[in-house]
Amino acid sequence: MDVEIMRDGLTLRGTLCLPQADSFDLAILMHGFTSDRGMKPDQLLYQIADRLNAEGFATLRVDFNGHGESDGAFEDMTVLNEISDGKAILDYARGLSGVQKIYLVGHSQGGVVASMLAGYYHDLIERVVLLALAATLKDDALKGNTQGYTYDPQNIPDKLPIKKGLTLGGFYLRTAQTLPIYDVARQFHGPVQLVHGLDDLVVDPVASRRYDEVYEKSDLALLPNADHGFTEGESREEVLDIVCSFLGEDK
Repeated sequence: MDVEIMRDGLTLRGTLCLPQADSFDLAILMHGFTSDRGMKPDQLLYQIADRLNAEGFATLRVDFNGHGESDGAFEDMTVLNEISDGKAILDYARGLSGVQKIYLVGHSQGGVVASMLAGYYHDLIERVVLLALAATLKDDALKGNTQGYTYDPQNIPDKLPIKKGLTLGGFYLRTAQTLPIYDVARQFHGPVQLVHGLDDLVVDPVASRRYDEVYEKSDLALLPNADHGFTEGESREEVLDIVCSFLGEDK
């Protein structure tokens, strides 16, 4: 069913799927940069939700501000305010009747958000799945090269035109340069599943390797012939199997 979640005057719109049970575990799915919560059957988060629902999990996937059907301008989006979105989504999930354990599943930039939210709320999150997480966004901002668009990292422009006719705000780049990504993420001490494609041309697999070194209880699956969206070959099915198997360990 469709849901609306308020965050600082913005309406975040998403999809909630509940099982036919009095109590259940719930996975919050977080999408990547310029993407959405998974509105089409061929999208990664749509398929993850579908598989998890079939396994008896509840799923909640929501468009971040400035994305999909949610309020806000893309130009005003930052990783920091996506974390604020995540906090509002987590609060909503905690308020649902019947919710037991809560898991976070994040893809690309959504993986960065999920990892940091789990660090801040390490006492509330049971397990975390990070898919092709884009932690190199900080490295890119420090170098002055984001999504292939270059700029002076010491004199960041107010606006940066990028793909799909979108404009990225300069505040996104300024805050990206100082994000305490790994310091916050390491505050989560529960089980973490990392998955990255070795043919990912958007985010270097080094990002997931770094996370694997930071976490106490992590497993890193590096998939050959897999791209950033896990669309090539058998990689999509591999990811779906890994996510369901990892979260299913608690059942």
